[in-house]
Amino acid sequence: MITIHDLMQLTIRNLSKTYSNGVQALQDVSLDIPTGMYGLLGPNGAGKSTLMRTLATLQEADSGTATLGDINVLQDKDAVRRVLGYLPQEFGIYPRISAVDMLDHLATLKGIAGSQRKEVVSALLQRVNLWEHRKKAVSSYSGGMRQRFGIAQALIGDPKLIIVDEPTAGLDPGERNRFYNLLSEIGENVIVILSTHIVDDVKELCSNMAIINGGRVLFAGAPEAALLEMEGKIWEKSIAKSEVDEYHSQYKVISSKLVAGKPIIHILSDENPGNGFRAAAAGLEDVFFSKIMAA
Repeated sequence: MITIHDLMQLTIRNLSKTYSNGVQALQDVSLDIPTGMYGLLGPNGAGKSTLMRTLATLQEADSGTATLGDINVLQDKDAVRRVLGYLPQEFGIYPRISAVDMLDHLATLKGIAGSQRKEVVSALLQRVNLWEHRKKAVSSYSGGMRQRFGIAQALIGDPKLIIVDEPTAGLDPGERNRFYNLLSEIGENVIVILSTHIVDDVKELCSNMAIINGGRVLFAGAPEAALLEMEGKIWEKSIAKSEVDEYHSQYKVISSKLVAGKPIIHILSDENPGNGFRAAAAGLEDVFFSKIMAA
């Protein structure tokens, strides 16, 4: 049976935004975002938050279009807000209000009637595993608990589009894994856009992705397609710290990481570069850094 969720797609065409200080935050951004988890990957300042805020109806674009199903996102903002769940990087909370009261207040603002509200709030707190902590002030929550509360408020009203902006920054590994599991479950039936600069977020969760930098889309498609592009082109070598600058000047070094205190570099080359380099399996980090370098 085909439902409205199966047919929903967010279509963005030629979206541009320049701020008053002259910064071009978005430059002709075009994306097709289907139901499921969609990763928007880019460094800080790439334009991700500008795109998310525009889609969340919090700011205006200069030009371009965006449609969610038959909704004109840029013009019919009330219709968008009725089907939108949004978790920004920082969301405000009242310092002394408990999670259950805060969620009840937000559900009221979303227009959920009193007869249904208690049931909806209880179900959401249980879904994000915060029921036992419902009477605690949200301001007392750990980073991971606060993000799970953020997802609960984003799910109010059965949204068809959920936007989460840099959701795992600052979370410890255990909290991050719990958050991954929650997002993965949510993304089975709705469009979830995950904006992040953390490659692992996209690798773990997303079946489709885009890389953005300088306000421009550098890649859009499945992670597997991006990795296929890099097949046979990644080479690695362990070098001394004193050699790092020399190798950067001689090769197209796309990443460097320390292993047991010693740098291991990855370079991009269509052919075997020799000089002790060995073939390496391409990872999403290699794709990310190579696209950023080439831009």
